Amino acid sequence: MSVGLDLVYASQVACEQTWPGKNRQERYIDMAQITMSEMLKAGLHFGHQTRRWNPKMKQFILTQRNGIHIINLFKSLDMIDKAYDFIKQTVAHNGTVLFVGTKKQAQEAVQNQATRVNMPYVSERWLGGMLTNFQTVSTRVKRLKELEEMDFTDVRGSGLTKKELLLLEREKDKLSKQLGGIRNMNRTPSAMFVVDINKEALAVEEAHKLGIPVVAIVDTNTDPESVEYPIPANDDAIRGVELLTSLMADAVAEGLLDHAGKGAKAEDANAQPMAAWEKELLTKESEQSDNEAKAE
Repeated sequence: MSVGLDLVYASQVACEQTWPGKNRQERYIDMAQITMSEMLKAGLHFGHQTRRWNPKMKQFILTQRNGIHIINLFKSLDMIDKAYDFIKQTVAHNGTVLFVGTKKQAQEAVQNQATRVNMPYVSERWLGGMLTNFQTVSTRVKRLKELEEMDFTDVRGSGLTKKELLLLEREKDKLSKQLGGIRNMNRTPSAMFVVDINKEALAVEEAHKLGIPVVAIVDTNTDPESVEYPIPANDDAIRGVELLTSLMADAVAEGLLDHAGKGAKAEDANAQPMAAWEKELLTKESEQSDNEAKAE
């Protein structure tokens, strides 16, 4: 899907001319570290074919070219900041965020980024009742953990036949694929981040039944009013999905740091090894401070 570089730059200029809220720092203390250039390169401005659009996305659409809707990325940027701030504050108050993305373009990003900040995720098929019937799902997770303790190569010690062990190993593999991402989720999440709400309609429906706020990437073929924190953007571009999922994981990381700062003494923090995401985040903050100092 290529509309040409001239359109990319033209859409950026048009956004700057039509979007009044340019100073993000005046609107948000907790601002996502993302630039317009990164968003354009990731193809986040490309929507779906105009005939597939949802009229409720009109406020986020800049124009159309060659039958394709172009998303106003300055409005997207504003919504990204709102979502970032919400996720950070949720985690800072000891909340958890469930990452959900089962389409091929989202699976790797969702799994990697959620794992990076030790949050639960669903990257395979969403099983009905994962949230609304959480007690039953927890029983299956417990079963998974029991099977993980078994040595399937120890036929003599197990007292089982090779066939029985093989069947149990297959059961473990199936459960791991379905529930591995939520194996450490001891309660329903405080919030949910979703890639493609059309694809994950069941997950969003269950979240709403339980009053769980949803942050989601919404393309031009979706209803942005169906989630609390919509992020208007291309939900089919792998680079774009990776960029936004990584940003939401960064928000989680900042929230975790804030939460740790509230409840732990400085000496305890110094005594524990720093996690990889903490080092990465602190490095980014240090580089940003240096750049701001140079600019002054």
